[in-house]
Amino acid sequence: MAATQLWTVWGLEASVVVTDPGALDDAAALVRATLTEVEMACSRFRSDSELSRLAPRLPAGACVGPTLARLVEKALLAAVWTDGDVDPTLGRDLAALGYDRDITSLDVSTAPRGSTTAAPAVRVARRTPGWQRIGLADGILQVPADLQLDLGATAKAVAADLAAQSVSTTLGCGVLVNLGGDIATAGPAPEGRWEILVQDDDGDPAQQISLAPGWALATSSTSKRRWLREGRNVHHILDPRFGLPAQTVWRSATVAAPSCLRANALSTAAIVRGHAARGWLDAVGADARLVDQQRRTLCTGAWPRLQQAQAAHHG
Repeated sequence: MAATQLWTVWGLEASVVVTDPGALDDAAALVRATLTEVEMACSRFRSDSELSRLAPRLPAGACVGPTLARLVEKALLAAVWTDGDVDPTLGRDLAALGYDRDITSLDVSTAPRGSTTAAPAVRVARRTPGWQRIGLADGILQVPADLQLDLGATAKAVAADLAAQSVSTTLGCGVLVNLGGDIATAGPAPEGRWEILVQDDDGDPAQQISLAPGWALATSSTSKRRWLREGRNVHHILDPRFGLPAQTVWRSATVAAPSCLRANALSTAAIVRGHAARGWLDAVGADARLVDQQRRTLCTGAWPRLQQAQAAHHG
């Protein structure tokens, strides 16, 4: 019988599920330790994080610790997978939009969940991809002075992957780690599969799926993490070409993949690609579910279609 522990971290609901109830407290401690390690390596909201402390030295190149190096390496890998649709150099753009502190500190009272972002009348010309200008070799990280790293999305996914592996390896049990919809698993699953309800927001279509042991799931959303900026309702997934919130073609994109990092990268890129997402996801063989603004679902690859928890689409 599985056991679960829940808490809040980074403004998100976190949880750990283990197949051995007696290991629950130790598992939660391991997950929390991993999250703290990741936060202290790369948070742009903490002045005492390694990334913040080294920021003045990064244009010339600075030696970074193994955790930060790994997080940057994984972020650059996500950029390669998505042809730059996931770009870890958008920190300045996010700050310019007001996302310069933890999401829990932003004014979200006038940014109702599920609303759409008004598109600006003019978008700037395409920019040189920032991720291609990042240097990382032999533990030396170099970031041009006009760029600021934001590793948030990929770091959360990597944290889920690392935490799940840590629990399974250390405690010898099956585990599922959920960080605000970024889900990683390791070890055996209860009765051979993890049963997961996929639903981004109230009123969105819900589906229960079975996830194979060792697989991961990630959902990227335009209906959450929203705030008001100069009279506009904005969200946190930016189109790197313009440094502005991606057009809200999709309410959410969910991807199942062998790692949470890959699932997160593909789901984020699907939001950025908009109407082109379905064809691209098919081309890369992604198992994905897209929910459009009318709450209709489109699936690609071998997305599991085992049980519809709610068949009705509320409107």
